[in-house]
Amino acid sequence: MAQDGWMRAVEILAVLVVLVLCAVAIRRFRRSPDLGTEAERATFDTLHTASLAAPPLRDGLTPEGAQRAIRHLRTLLGTPAVALADGSRLLAWDGEGGHHQHQALRHAAGAIASGRTSVLDAAQIDGDEACGVLDCPLRSAVVAPLTSGDTVVGALIAYGGQASAALVRATGEVAMWVSTQIELAELDRSRTRAIEAEVRALRAQISPHFVYNSLAAIASFVRTDPERARELLLEFADFTRYAFRRGGEFTTLADELRNIERYLVLEQARFGDRLRVRLRVAPEVLPVAVPYLSVQPLVENAVRHGLQAKEGGGLITLGAADSGAEALIWVEDDGVGADPALIEKILAGQARGTESESVGLGNVDARLRQVFGDRFGLVVETAEGAGTKVSFRVPKYAPGVHAGPPAP
Repeated sequence: MAQDGWMRAVEILAVLVVLVLCAVAIRRFRRSPDLGTEAERATFDTLHTASLAAPPLRDGLTPEGAQRAIRHLRTLLGTPAVALADGSRLLAWDGEGGHHQHQALRHAAGAIASGRTSVLDAAQIDGDEACGVLDCPLRSAVVAPLTSGDTVVGALIAYGGQASAALVRATGEVAMWVSTQIELAELDRSRTRAIEAEVRALRAQISPHFVYNSLAAIASFVRTDPERARELLLEFADFTRYAFRRGGEFTTLADELRNIERYLVLEQARFGDRLRVRLRVAPEVLPVAVPYLSVQPLVENAVRHGLQAKEGGGLITLGAADSGAEALIWVEDDGVGADPALIEKILAGQARGTESESVGLGNVDARLRQVFGDRFGLVVETAEGAGTKVSFRVPKYAPGVHAGPPAP
């Protein structure tokens, strides 16, 4: 099942690549003084029309998207009227013969139920109702199912005069293309759900020991230093508010660092001089968007697994630098280090270290790769007794990546 899903994802990615190449070709064609042959012009016009219909359909088979895409689909098919329907409603209609709109859902029912393209004649279009329009242009209909995976989710209906074999073929091809856009929309939603699930896992990972120890540290100052206890309590409240906030998959590096500062203030209340922190952050990368809770788990790992077990504590260096079109971010500690083979297995999902280490590193690595691509995953440099450095890169600008609301 998983392999089939990956194969389908690869097929869809190939379609995307073709569409991008077509869009580039269209732009070059339009800038070129040589307009080509009539067949070439027709090809480019068709590709351009398809490129206009694609964005609305990337939200899935919705009334809003269908309404915006429908006229471009009718241009592709060149028929008097076109309709889009799902299993329960007419989503959009464009063209002539509007007096048949209320029958479109009935026209779509057969193809949706069977999953096969069907051709309706005038009698089947009219059903029990006489058309009443002598020169009605809708005397036949080609109905092609729309699918998402193995599920039929709707139908594309091309209305015209006499249905030809060419129209049947064209309607089927356009329906397959629309189905691909619907599947891409579902992949986007699946990706969003997966990222949300990863974030929920990170929230659940927030160590109960950290919570208990933070509250214990705060309590220890209540009598001896009430003002510091108050400050730490506010830091703890702001930390948990950020960790459990809603709204957006991404945040700015500045907000992520601000929350890390709260975390470290609380940890330093426990460790005292055993925990030293050094910041090396270039101001120009502070506005860069990063996945929410992508840096804090790395710092938490450095504290818990790098320094907590080291006699005398140690130093954590948190850095961010400008690297051309990308920002380089890293967390380094001079703690006890780890077995590189184990870290490699954790990142590959083949082994589990301690619970927070495996969830934290694997979670952040998976989200970075999902959002930006495989070359933007975590890079871990470590050895037993030699400390650990975890780094990653993020593009300064990436399509669809926007920071959510500012942190409190």
